[in-house]
Amino acid sequence: MTTQKIANQLVELCKKGKWAQAQKELYAQDAISVEPFGWTPRLTKGLTNIKKKGEFWAKNTKVYGMEISKPTIAGNWFTMKMTVDSEMKGRPRAKSTEICMYEVKDGKIISEQFFS
Repeated sequence: MTTQKIANQLVELCKKGKWAQAQKELYAQDAISVEPFGWTPRLTKGLTNIKKKGEFWAKNTKVYGMEISKPTIAGNWFTMKMTVDSEMKGRPRAKSTEICMYEVKDGKIISEQFFS
C-alpha cells in the first residue's frame, strides 16, 4: 500500500474513532510511538504496547469532539493536524491541537510522533 493510501485510510478510521482497527491494519509490529511530554510515556515500542497505550487513553478520556485534517504527504512521511475536545480523568475539559507525523515502510506505519 502506498503512503498516500495508508494516510487516507488512517484519517478515515480516526475520524470514525476506529483507532484499534487502524493500528491492527496499518501499523508494523515493531512500530514506535513518541508523545509530547505529558501523562503518557514519551516513547512506546512495539504494536502491542502502542495498543495498550491507546486502550489506557480511551478508558481515561471522554471525547466531546475531534477534527482531523487531510494528510500531507512527503515521500514515506505524512502529517495531519488533529484537534481534540476532551476531558481526561482528574483534569478539566480542554481542547488540544497536535501535529501527527507518521513514517511508512514496506506498506506499514513504522513510527508516529505527536507535537503539541
